[in-house]
Parts: sequence; structure tokens; C-alpha cells
Amino acid sequence: MNSTVWIVDSYEEAIAKNIVIVCLGFIINFINGMLVVTFFSNTMFSRDSRYILYIHLVINDMLMIFVSVSIYVLTYASPLVNFSMCCILVVIGSITFMITPLNLAGMAIERFFAICKPLHHSQICTPQRTYIFICLLWVLGAMPSLVDIIILLLTQPISFFRSFVPCYLIYVFPSKAHQEHTTASQVIYMSLVWIILIYTYCRVLFTARKAVSKGSANKAQSTILLHGVQLLLCMLSYITPFMYLIITNFFPQHRTKVTFCVYLLTNIMPRLLSPLIYGVRDQKFMKQMKKYFTCKVIIVKIVPSKL
Repeated sequence: MNSTVWIVDSYEEAIAKNIVIVCLGFIINFINGMLVVTFFSNTMFSRDSRYILYIHLVINDMLMIFVSVSIYVLTYASPLVNFSMCCILVVIGSITFMITPLNLAGMAIERFFAICKPLHHSQICTPQRTYIFICLLWVLGAMPSLVDIIILLLTQPISFFRSFVPCYLIYVFPSKAHQEHTTASQVIYMSLVWIILIYTYCRVLFTARKAVSKGSANKAQSTILLHGVQLLLCMLSYITPFMYLIITNFFPQHRTKVTFCVYLLTNIMPRLLSPLIYGVRDQKFMKQMKKYFTCKVIIVKIVPSKL
């Protein structure tokens, strides 16, 4: 193409989009913050691998929402950002993005042992092993970003890190090697997660059907199904470029609106459903949350004394 046409938002549309994104990010992190406070306020949660994995997912989502919203606002407030600052934001966002499906896979494995191997659950899913698993998640999530940084250090001069660039992933890591290994790592992650989850869900559902208590079986099945729905929503973020390309072919004059809607659907909404699917449905968590965050009204009745 001999020319490039830039489609930008109007002032009112840009303000409206940023208000929606910032408000949703604040609401999600506020709810997740309540869950974090509840977790650390009661020691019984820190002794259960299920809650440890869940609260790690919550904290990971809080970091991702903060970084994602910050980058989104920066694209409007300051088109050019210092490369080092943008690199830090993108690396944190990339790591937390990679960790989410792996954490969900770990939660599914924990539920597998709890339902299918209840006698061995307490021996296998210990808090110490859970923390080791979380550290392994961060190592796996950080590996693609570390490769990116090494490539930049080898191919770019030091002055490049002091330059100002558009704060997008494609501009921060513009090399073809980045795109190839990022795509490969995403395919590997997706394949690994789906293999684990399909096997785990099938085993859990079959075991739940054989349960003596019909109520516990139905609860286990509904939990697994909701887990699968949330994972599907989170995995939508892996196909965001394909969704964008397909939809913009039908609405070429509304590219910015399509980008906003796809971003909202694939990155923000799954993080809003996470606390609702797990935290709100869990009776222990809800009981403790009500204890710490509900307003208690004390009614004092004054009875006049008889003289």
C-alpha cells in the first residue's frame, strides 16, 4: 500500500471508552481485593491448596487488569512512552497472561485428586507443594519474556532502551523471532492446558456420577462445568487477533469500536467472572467475606427507669 489511513476515535468516544475500562478495572480489582483480604484474614484458607491456587489466580488477575488498563489508557494519554517503562508493563502483562490458563489447569488437577483420589488428596496437594507449583508457573510464564529481552539486548543498542515508542506489544518486541516463538509458546500452552483439562474434567464428571450423594455429585459437576466456561472465556484472549481480523472485514469503518469490544470481551469480562464463579459460590469464603465486609447494625433499646 502506498498510503496508510489512521482511524482515530472522537474526543467523546475516547473519553467514554476510557471511563468504561477504568471503572470496570476498578470494580474487578476492588472485588478481588476483598477476596484477598478475606484469604489472609483467616489461616484456615492458607492451609488448603484449593484456596491457595484460587487466591493466586485472583492476585494474578489483579496484576493483569492493572497493567492492561494502564497500557490502554496510555495509548490515549501518551502515544509515545519510554521504552523501559513500557517494557516493564508489557512483560508483567505477558507473564500474568500466560499464567492464567496454567493456574486454571492446576486448579482442575487439584479438584481431580480431591474428587477422584480423596484418600491421597491431603498427601499430594499440600500447601508446600502448591507454593512450589506456583513458583513453577511464574518460571514458565516468564520464559517467553526473558527470551524477548535477551533478543533485544543482543540486537539493539543501549540508547534504544531510552527511546520513546508506542506502547504496544508488536512495537516493543518488533522482531520476527519474537512473533514466531510467542506463537509457538502459545500453541504449546494451549495444547498442554487443553489436554490436562479434557482428561481431568472427564475423570471428575465420571467419578461424580458414581457418587453416593446425588447432591454432592451435582455440585461437583456444576463446579467443573463453570470452571470450563471460565477457561473458555480466558482462552478467547489467545485468538484475539483472529477475531479482530474476521470482524473488521465486515465492519472496516468501525475498527476502533471492534478493537474495544474484542478487548472488553476477551480480557476484561473473564476476570470479572472469576471471583463470581469461585469466591461467591464457595460457602466458606462467602461466610468469611460477610463477616469482614457486611455492615452490622446494633439496635440499643432504652427503657426508662421507674422511680
